[in-house]
Amino acid sequence: MIESLEFLEHFLWTYCGVPLVIILGLYLSIKSKFFQIRQLPAVFKTFFSLIRVRHATNERGIHPLQAFFAAVGGCIGIGNIVAICTAVQIGGPGALFWIWVTAIAGMIIKYSEVYLGLRFRVMNEQGGYDGGPMYFLAQIFKNSWIPKLVCILLCIYGVEVYLFSVVSTSLAHNFGLNFYAVIAVLLALVIFAGSGGVRRVGVISSKSLPIFVIIYLSMGGWVLLHHLSELPEVLRQVFVSAFSGHAAIGGFAGAGLMTTISHGIRRGCYTGDIGIGYASVIHSESSTQMPEKQASLAVFDIFLDTFIVCTMSLFLVMVTQLWQEPLEAGMLVQVALSQYFPYMQFFMPIFLFMLGYNTINAYFCVGLKCARHLSARWGKVCYYTYAILMLTIFSFLGTNEAQTAMAIAGVSLLLLNGVGIFMLRNEISFDLAAPSRVTTPSVLATSANAIITE
Repeated sequence: MIESLEFLEHFLWTYCGVPLVIILGLYLSIKSKFFQIRQLPAVFKTFFSLIRVRHATNERGIHPLQAFFAAVGGCIGIGNIVAICTAVQIGGPGALFWIWVTAIAGMIIKYSEVYLGLRFRVMNEQGGYDGGPMYFLAQIFKNSWIPKLVCILLCIYGVEVYLFSVVSTSLAHNFGLNFYAVIAVLLALVIFAGSGGVRRVGVISSKSLPIFVIIYLSMGGWVLLHHLSELPEVLRQVFVSAFSGHAAIGGFAGAGLMTTISHGIRRGCYTGDIGIGYASVIHSESSTQMPEKQASLAVFDIFLDTFIVCTMSLFLVMVTQLWQEPLEAGMLVQVALSQYFPYMQFFMPIFLFMLGYNTINAYFCVGLKCARHLSARWGKVCYYTYAILMLTIFSFLGTNEAQTAMAIAGVSLLLLNGVGIFMLRNEISFDLAAPSRVTTPSVLATSANAIITE
């Protein structure tokens, strides 16, 4: 069964997911006149201007930056340190170039999915909003099963079995803790955060993520300073092997051009959560009435995730030549940092827990919202039961099996959401100075009542 799932993952990504990201990203970039590059300074300005914005207690929705941190908590995580390294281990240094290309295409795709989520969101009874791919896809596939299928896939994707397995195994192994106790405590922490909704997830992420980024970049920068002379050669390998593949060297088996491209784009999509739709669900809870401004934060999200954190991780393993060694992906960054910092065997498990916890929380929260959308009465109970069972079961399986399951759900969501984004392309505004085009309050209320009644 696992072999069949791995074949399905490879087929869907190689022949469907990778071409879709390239074609849709290029089309939207041309249509928007490369908004993600042209407006990048304005995106930074929007982010820092929101820091000074106060949120009224009676205001519908949550603070825009709370939504941002909740979303970025699911983006910046263990994938930026562990999963991203597999791209270079399998595809060689050139995979980093294609990760950058994916990020540029992914910025505009993620902007579009977040914009459409806000554009067609509805009010809910909790004083906030509900939005995401199931709402904007309903504008195309009326009275269809496709929006419900997306909800089901987001429920599956929302139970982050891969990261839960990595975190629980790492804590139990490195600190000699009882494995069953670790699983139970981690489950309780995830349910606590996810049950509090996007607001609670955003608060937790906003407190811990800045600490991670500062510590990790400082440590990584210190290592790179000791390898400044190797950086030009590393960059040369990145650009040369991006278009020619890479020959076998050391413990690296070699990779053809298509392998380099495929794994670069695949891991770029996974770490940036491009086209998945979960970011659209979270950002839709923002109190902002300007979809353009909130959606522009998704561009900043990808920039921080890929060009800063992921690039740092891959530079670390390349300048130290560890990418050629037959080590597990989860050990590459740890070994690189341990050459300059002591006690990394204790520091990294705590580090991975902090990152993994934020990501698991963000996904869990989205899955719970989708379950409630499917069934207001039974959705929550069914989702909690499913989550507890799957997180526990996959903790005793290998991480490869968990990652395969997540990858299949992810590429399926990418394909469905990608079609929706293309069909609604004329509904997307790429002008940050444009007036708001959110649905009028009366229509929102009507839509919300219809959903609640159903």
